[in-house]
Amino acid sequence: MSSSPSISSSSSSFLGQTHFDSRTPNARLPTKDSWICKCVATPPTETTAHMTKVSRNANMAKLQAGYLFPEIARRRSAHMLKYPDAQVISLGIGDTTEPIPEVITSGMAKKANALSTLEGYSGYGAEQGENRLRAAIASTYYGDLSIEESDIFVSDGAKSDISRLQVMFGSNVTMAVQDPSYPAYVDSSVILGQTGQFQKDVEKYGNIEYMKCNPENGFFPDLSTVSRTDIIFFCSPNNPTGNAATREQLTRLVQFAKDNGSILVYDSAYAMYISDDSPRSIFEIPGAKEVAIEVSSFSKYAGFTGVRLGWTVVPKELLYSDGFPVAKDFNRIVCTTFNGASNISQAGGLACLSPEGLEAMHKVVGFYQENTNIIMETFTSLGFSVYGGKNAPYVWVHFPGQSSWDVFSEILEKTHVVTTPGSGFGPAGDGFIRVSAFGHRGNVLEACKRFKQLYK
Repeated sequence: MSSSPSISSSSSSFLGQTHFDSRTPNARLPTKDSWICKCVATPPTETTAHMTKVSRNANMAKLQAGYLFPEIARRRSAHMLKYPDAQVISLGIGDTTEPIPEVITSGMAKKANALSTLEGYSGYGAEQGENRLRAAIASTYYGDLSIEESDIFVSDGAKSDISRLQVMFGSNVTMAVQDPSYPAYVDSSVILGQTGQFQKDVEKYGNIEYMKCNPENGFFPDLSTVSRTDIIFFCSPNNPTGNAATREQLTRLVQFAKDNGSILVYDSAYAMYISDDSPRSIFEIPGAKEVAIEVSSFSKYAGFTGVRLGWTVVPKELLYSDGFPVAKDFNRIVCTTFNGASNISQAGGLACLSPEGLEAMHKVVGFYQENTNIIMETFTSLGFSVYGGKNAPYVWVHFPGQSSWDVFSEILEKTHVVTTPGSGFGPAGDGFIRVSAFGHRGNVLEACKRFKQLYK
């Protein structure tokens, strides 16, 4: 029996072959340099991201911050992180909220199911759209205006067609735009290289003619002060102000374009919301086919913001300065950049334009018009100057002397309601906010209750 315990072999291996007597006082382990483990920190290796030799498009660098609606979504998300238990109501981005009528979805479902059969399957379709749908659009919206189905190009929405038109126009044109207006007109012009740099002192891009639209001029520009441009973007009913131009005003606009040799791009995406005798199409104005293109969409009529379906009308009478038809160039752009709208979406479009579909769309529009009235009555009762609403699903509320983004932030912080700052639509929109009527009725009523609590 051993009188002195020994360290295990595994430990001995670590310490070497040294043995010691545990009974010996003041026993110490021998010290050897080999026992000392020195930890030396290695400086981190600096890695440099690989860069290509491709220069960034200088026009992209001109764009200011983010596109308006993703920026609003970013701020909404940040607010929800700050107040995770808050019921945030969105009356900001103009996205529809009510279900698509069953008479329309059944048309899409039937087409989708048919695609699983030999008899019903179809692949690529005509880039310009199915002839039946083009004919239905022509007869429904332009029946007595001499617009033919061959003038109509079916697409995945008005926004996409705005950019396709810009590609067709190219970088060497000048453009005019309502101020305020839908941001896609200006941003696409910047990307295409049609503009100068952003001028921070006036909040405008160089080489764009901003046509000021405000309460003082009835939200229609003083054309006598507008310089000649190649392209004029005009939206009626207007997003964001909700104002619809009168027949007399549009007659002057068409004549202005004709006198200046300009092309008018007319956005009629909200025409079905018009409740008075304002024109629903620019082609109601004599001579418009010689100067105008019209873009429109099913998005706000049938709830197709996710389905994606729209159209553009390019009359054969519209010619370039050398006499070449604009429609032929647009056809080439469409055939080059687009394989046609989804065949399922187009089946939905045909269902929209059936008698039952049209009735269903009018009911959807009527629901949002009721929301609009509730919002307008709320802000009017609080003493605000309120515009729009009558012919559009947007209410334009004036906060004189205040920054639009400040008002947006105050409303979001104190009521948990998302609106849209007017300055996001152009410098003339500062001091206003846009309140969208696209929302569930309960949410609209709750939002208005909160507005009253904030501003009473």
